[in-house]
Amino acid sequence: MFDALGDKLHDVFKRLRGESRLTESNIADALKEIRLALLDADVNLEIATEFVNSVKEGCLGSDVLRSVTPGQQVIKIVHDKLVELLGSSAAELKLENKPAVMMLVGLHGSGKTTTAGKLALHLKKQGKSVLLVAGDVYRPAAIDQLEIIGKEINVPVYFDRTSVNVAAIALNAVESAAKDGYDVVLIDTAGRLQIDDTMIQELVRIRGAVHPDEILLVADAALGQEAVSVAEHFHQALDLSGFILTKLDGDARGGAALTIRKVTGVPVKFIGSGEKLDQLEAFFPDRMAGRILGMGDVVSLVEKAAAQIDEAEAKKLQEKLRKNQFDYNDFLSQLKQLGRLGGIETLMRFLPGGKQLQSALNSVDMKQFGRMEAIIQSMTKAERANPDLMDFSRRKRIAKGAGVPVETVGNLVKQFEMMRKMMKQNGAIGKMMNPGAMPSMASMPVVPRMRGMFSAPATMTKKEQEHRKKLAKMARKERQKQRRRKK
Repeated sequence: MFDALGDKLHDVFKRLRGESRLTESNIADALKEIRLALLDADVNLEIATEFVNSVKEGCLGSDVLRSVTPGQQVIKIVHDKLVELLGSSAAELKLENKPAVMMLVGLHGSGKTTTAGKLALHLKKQGKSVLLVAGDVYRPAAIDQLEIIGKEINVPVYFDRTSVNVAAIALNAVESAAKDGYDVVLIDTAGRLQIDDTMIQELVRIRGAVHPDEILLVADAALGQEAVSVAEHFHQALDLSGFILTKLDGDARGGAALTIRKVTGVPVKFIGSGEKLDQLEAFFPDRMAGRILGMGDVVSLVEKAAAQIDEAEAKKLQEKLRKNQFDYNDFLSQLKQLGRLGGIETLMRFLPGGKQLQSALNSVDMKQFGRMEAIIQSMTKAERANPDLMDFSRRKRIAKGAGVPVETVGNLVKQFEMMRKMMKQNGAIGKMMNPGAMPSMASMPVVPRMRGMFSAPATMTKKEQEHRKKLAKMARKERQKQRRRKK
């Protein structure tokens, strides 16, 4: 979402780092670029101007002008001002009542029904029992869609196909939830292509019937300035308690996230980072500011790793590393763990300098991870458990089974041996597998020296070409042995 804005701000800071000291002149040039970057990201004109003025005031302080690291000082000021603009601190859901009632409202196409499922799954992971309510009785198959989502995440759905009185449906659902002891009732309401009196009045009636603890507007971040206008209209009619911004994994430029809080005074509580039901993130202003400025979001990465990595498996692997027993089964497990975390590209977004690291990996075919799994799956149980068995004849058979050249298998074996040696020295995989530790690219088992593993011969490094020649020599010797046996 913030890629374009982040790139432009990175260029501004890069130029400032090249300055020996800050002056009003070079600060003015930098602030002009920052203002243009914000406007290009669909940030409201008045808010962009106010933001730049506040940054200018901080930059012209004597401590900054005399600093030996002026560029870093400016980055810190911009970061602090971004956090202030985004809302200073995370806003939690109100869950004191039982059941806590939540309404999801928004325009048609903003992703309310899918977001209802995402939020239900998020609450379920926190140990809450959730009842989804199908309040969209107009859109064809809306109830069916919510039922399918409910089955996928194992959350019950309350609906009434015989009634169009959504306020009554919602009230009956809340009463049923209270009787059955549910913690949260999540009402999915109908949307329209545009705001109209009929839509607003129906939402007002639902609010009056169930007195919700939370009224959350689901807004499409790609709407830009229009998203802010929509937010204002809903807020005036319903007194919103928060926002959920969706489709932030698309081509949204981020302006809505930067201005909604300032314009309405209502916090963004969640962001949708993908289409899958587990791709809903709590919104933390300081973490988002860090991502925008290329500082990464290590805290979110640690939380993501802690949620996805099996602790028992991590302890088992740590013990094997301690005894220097890391094998291909463990390597395969690590590849699958990486997939559950979203893959290399997803992890890059959370790491400091991730944008630059990601561009460095552009030449790497991400399909190679699938090939690596195929190679390991083509090994026998004995070969996976004992990496020292990997002679040329076995590599040849494995290559045939995985549908890759024998050189590719050789490269994987070489990478594995380097990795095993590295793990023996510093236990990096063990640190990665520890949910309490900070995952870093240095500790990722599949990252070291990935380039060239599946490259064409023309793009190989000198060492890789020498290794290929060595493999070819081994192959010739093996063929000679076979011919001698036949004679």
